[in-house]
Amino acid sequence: MGNTDVNIEELQTFVEVADAGGISPAAQRLGVAKSIVSRRLARLEAELGVQLLVRTTRGTALTEAGATFRDYAARACAEIAVAKETMLPAGELRGRLRVAVPLSFGPTHFAPVLAEMARRHPLMHIQACYSDRFVDLIAEGYDCAIRVGYLPDSNLIARRIGPIYGRLVASPAYIKNYGEPTTPEALLTHQALMQGTETWQLTDGGRSITVRPQGRFKADNGTALVAAALAGLGIAYLPDCLTHAHLASGALVPVMTRHPPPPAGAYVVRPPGQHPARKIRILTELLIEYFDQSPYFARSLTA
Repeated sequence: MGNTDVNIEELQTFVEVADAGGISPAAQRLGVAKSIVSRRLARLEAELGVQLLVRTTRGTALTEAGATFRDYAARACAEIAVAKETMLPAGELRGRLRVAVPLSFGPTHFAPVLAEMARRHPLMHIQACYSDRFVDLIAEGYDCAIRVGYLPDSNLIARRIGPIYGRLVASPAYIKNYGEPTTPEALLTHQALMQGTETWQLTDGGRSITVRPQGRFKADNGTALVAAALAGLGIAYLPDCLTHAHLASGALVPVMTRHPPPPAGAYVVRPPGQHPARKIRILTELLIEYFDQSPYFARSLTA
C-alpha cells in the first residue's frame, strides 16, 4: 500500500458510493457535486494503493479489496460520528440528517418541525425528501423516516410520535347519486378512492373488521384523493388533518360513522442499530411535542 493519510471525508464518501451503487446517487445523498465525489474516491484509491471500485454500465461495483475495506470504513465512520457527538456541548448538534417524509401532509405539518430543528441547531445540515413512496431507508441512505398509518412488520426500529385520526368521507353529490353505505358489506358495492390495493380497517363495537374495497380511481397521494372525493368520484379513507376544512364547509361529509376506523399512528422509523443518533432522538422529541400541541391531530377536530 502507498501513503495511508486517509481522511474521514474520503471514507464517508466511499461508503456512500459503495452503498448507493454509484457516484450520482452518492453525490445526491451527500449533497455535493459528482466531481467532488470522484476526486475524493481517486484520492482514497491513490492513498491506499488499491482499486476499490470498478465502473460498470449499471453504476459502480466494489472490487474484492473494496468489499473488504467498505466494512472497516463504515465502522470507522460510525465510531468517529459517536466520538464527535459525545464531545459536543449538551444539546448542540452538527452533521447531516437525511429524513424521508410523507408528501400528503409532510410539507404542511412536518416541515415546520424540521425547520425549527434547523433553527435551533445551526451546524446541522438537514435534507428532507417528501414522497408517499415507501422509501428503503438502508438502500437509499436515510437516517430515518416519518411514517403515517399502520406499520407493517419490518426490521426497522419505530418510535410512535402521535395518533393519526381518520374517517371515511364522500361528497354530498356522491351520496345523493349512489346512497350512503351503512355496513362494511355495503361498502364493497361502492367506488373506493385508494392509494393502491390496500385494506381498510373499521370497527364494529370493540371488534376490528378488515374490508378490501374496490375502485377505479387510485392515487399515491392523500391530497389527490381529497380532490377525487370533492369531485364526487367515491368514498375515501383520509386523515382528519387533510379533510377538516372540507368537512367544516360541508364539501365532504363523514360516511360509515357507526364503523369508524381505529386511530392510526405517526412514527419515526430508523434502521436497526445499538443506539439512535442524538439527532434522531431530538427530532423525535420535537415531533412528539408538536403532536401534543397541534390542533390538527386532535380527536375533536371535526368530531
